[in-house]
Amino acid sequence: MRVPNHLAIIMDGNGRWAEQRRLPRVIGHRKGAETVQSVVSECLRLGVRHLTLYAFSSENWGRPRDEVDALMELLGIFLKREIRQLGSRDIRFTAIGELDRLPAKIRTILDQAIDETAGNRTMTLTLALSYGSRNELARAARSLAAKAAAGLLDPAAIDEECLAAELDTAGFPDPDLVIRTSGEMRISNFLLWQAAYAEFYFTEVFWPDFSTAQLHAALEEFARRERRFGLTGAQVSPPGRENGH
Repeated sequence: MRVPNHLAIIMDGNGRWAEQRRLPRVIGHRKGAETVQSVVSECLRLGVRHLTLYAFSSENWGRPRDEVDALMELLGIFLKREIRQLGSRDIRFTAIGELDRLPAKIRTILDQAIDETAGNRTMTLTLALSYGSRNELARAARSLAAKAAAGLLDPAAIDEECLAAELDTAGFPDPDLVIRTSGEMRISNFLLWQAAYAEFYFTEVFWPDFSTAQLHAALEEFARRERRFGLTGAQVSPPGRENGH
């Protein structure tokens, strides 16, 4: 089965999964963290080189304080528990988003995980944390404007590659497939630039119930699609950057 080089997932439905069972929303987030573990393991086994998970959006800061605190605590527990396993499985860990908005304790754990797995190469696991694509694009534009104002960059020379190099995902390939769980059929400010040529797969299943069987169904659907990227003729490689690192 042909698998995507870069798979991105919008992990949606933790809260609704818990509410349907009359459980606290945090229980849904905990169950969702277990799903992350199984999906990461299966993607590694299948040969997916890059896996990006939309874990916490910039809009999520507007949720009730106790839920945000619980999410941050769960993130810290996940990173502490997983860091050794990531290393033993040759998985590189990284994160994108406004990471300086995260609590100092979480940022320290995050930096440690990134540093300790920097040399791993079999798969790259990226968490989108405090992430919003419009914000990412605005930050990239400000960076280019500052370089132009300082005389370091000719505005006429700014092209797609220049902008892509300023994004949080600089150096990584664009996603081939974006999966969203929970039945919502939108991308919610996730990888707006990077997903320009991605295939999309939507499922009614809430993230805590997203099993390896559902993952296989999504990948099988992806494998059946012929990706032309606006071109005619046989299937071709996507435009833009190559595999990155």
